[in-house]
Amino acid sequence: MENYTKYKLKNAEELLPVLAGTDNIFVIACNKCFKEFESVDEPDCGEFLKLAAEAGKTVTGSTQIDFLCNQTQTARKLKDAIPEGTEAIFVISCGLGIQIIADMVKIPVFAASNSLNYTGHHGMALTKKACDACAQCYLNITGGVCPIVDCSKSLINGQCGGAKDGKCEVDPNKDCAWEKIYRRLEEQGRLEEFRNQPVQLRDYSKVNFKLVNDYVKSIREKRFDGYYGGVHPSERKEMSEHCELERFPESDIMVIPLSQASGKPAEPLVKVGDTVKVGQKIGGKAGFISANVHSSVSGEVIAIEARTHPATRGGLSVVIRNDHKDTLDESVQPKGSLESLSREEIVSIVEEAGIAGMGGAGFPTSVKLNPGKPIEAVLLNGCECEPMITADHQLLLHYPDEVIFGLRAVMKAVDSPRGVIVIEDNKPDAIELFRSKCEGLDNIEVVVARTKYPQGAEKMLIKRVMGRMVPSGGLPADVGAVVCNVSTVKAISDAIQLGMPLIERVVSVTGECVRKPGNFLIRFGVSAREVLESCGGVPEGDVTFKMGGPMMGIPIPDVDVAVIKGTNGIIAYETDHSQEVECIKCGRCADVCPMELSPLYFNRYLKDGNIQGLKDMNIMDCMECRCCEYICSSKIPLVTRIKEGKNAVREMK
Repeated sequence: MENYTKYKLKNAEELLPVLAGTDNIFVIACNKCFKEFESVDEPDCGEFLKLAAEAGKTVTGSTQIDFLCNQTQTARKLKDAIPEGTEAIFVISCGLGIQIIADMVKIPVFAASNSLNYTGHHGMALTKKACDACAQCYLNITGGVCPIVDCSKSLINGQCGGAKDGKCEVDPNKDCAWEKIYRRLEEQGRLEEFRNQPVQLRDYSKVNFKLVNDYVKSIREKRFDGYYGGVHPSERKEMSEHCELERFPESDIMVIPLSQASGKPAEPLVKVGDTVKVGQKIGGKAGFISANVHSSVSGEVIAIEARTHPATRGGLSVVIRNDHKDTLDESVQPKGSLESLSREEIVSIVEEAGIAGMGGAGFPTSVKLNPGKPIEAVLLNGCECEPMITADHQLLLHYPDEVIFGLRAVMKAVDSPRGVIVIEDNKPDAIELFRSKCEGLDNIEVVVARTKYPQGAEKMLIKRVMGRMVPSGGLPADVGAVVCNVSTVKAISDAIQLGMPLIERVVSVTGECVRKPGNFLIRFGVSAREVLESCGGVPEGDVTFKMGGPMMGIPIPDVDVAVIKGTNGIIAYETDHSQEVECIKCGRCADVCPMELSPLYFNRYLKDGNIQGLKDMNIMDCMECRCCEYICSSKIPLVTRIKEGKNAVREMK
């Protein structure tokens, strides 16, 4: 594998003169990137510490950090790491990492490495462009400010004399680099030393590549928008976003899984031969984290047996022969006005109706409505950031009053003074509709978010709207928030206003391999095969089928599976046969991870059998959004590895 490592440790002849004028030093080493990921810690730091000890220097401490150029993560990792009494910092990295540290601290920072091998491409570092990759570093002389990049004229012998009020005459929006250099050296007490230093001429025989171009700069700005990380995959919503919502006909045989939410499957409440009605409870919740299941049609129970589950949970399904009479169960009755219901009654109605999160996770909503902590805001997720899927968009357009009613019900249930409906800016018609609907509602507002994936994840939504970070292992309630999907609150509205439990949902049927995409209101128990047949036939050939979107959807090798509460999409697209290669440690997975994790280590530690390492790197905080896998240049199936790693951590004794 080609090695595009960007730096090497300077030799003793270069380092000893710099060390001679310093003591009480702290050492920061960047673990090398753009090379095969073979070892966790590179040897350079140890070699430098040995040289410093031989030179009689006091070392206050050292640390090794991956991707020092990632300013966000570096700042977090270095917080309180540098001991008091440290007089100088030596950095072993490329010029970009050195400048990151120089901008963070007030004490002198010295480069302990030489840049080299700039024939590759730099990762999309989350920081200001700071290194022009000239392979001749001036940072030791200029206090960590690069005269090549920061000076518009790339002057290396001082100011040109054209600066006005500290601004460059070439670019008035840019600070004069040399004034910054003088100020920093003066703060560090090194200005006189600099003035007595002979001018170091630039060696133009060195390779000069501009590694972080304007495209990367624009990507970086988007990535910082609202929250750290995230990606901008091709939306591909044009296939179904124009398709009007249609009701899909019920099947003659309906297969209704008893496991349709997180936690334990419901226990069957009917037996073979029973006659059931629409809205009748056929499965009772089996624990605190569990949800009731109801019949979506009237007819006869002909089997209670194991069937292939769309979310690979397994378990029993109730098979019903539909009589197509749509006879309503006696329990399907309006529950009263919102004003007449107590918060406890609302939670009870939601629990009885079997409502679970319909954004994909399937967490029982009644549990979420008992946060046990003060709630400042209920956030409604109308982002639908998954590519291809347009189900929630259609729901917003067709059921705005029900969505607002459901939001008000949740606000009352959790005693929240504020409701926020968050919609991404790629849905202008929904934004306009809800702004008009919310006029005059003092406690409900519409927030427009710039399109970004995974915007709809509850922790990202909280960061975007409230500016708060849910702590590791914590819940939204820990920061005063409850987050619900728009389809979930529409179901709450149906349960209260109609008395109808959760028996149907809006589903997008789309993808490049679907001949006639569409958006359908489908009752639970209809098979994916029937839906695809009605959309032009089940695609043949090398096709990937998923329930959900392309990022977080679940592959279904068998299309004879039922639509359930968590099915927001049925998609079909050509299979990607990209071959996995070794991790090149480009750092992009760490750049895009919205949870600020380092996914490359999950793959490395799983291979090494280092389960404790997986736990220490907070693998359980991963929400499996697939940003890392999407951006991975080595095509490593990171989410599959992460799931394996989580199982291994759970099995630790």
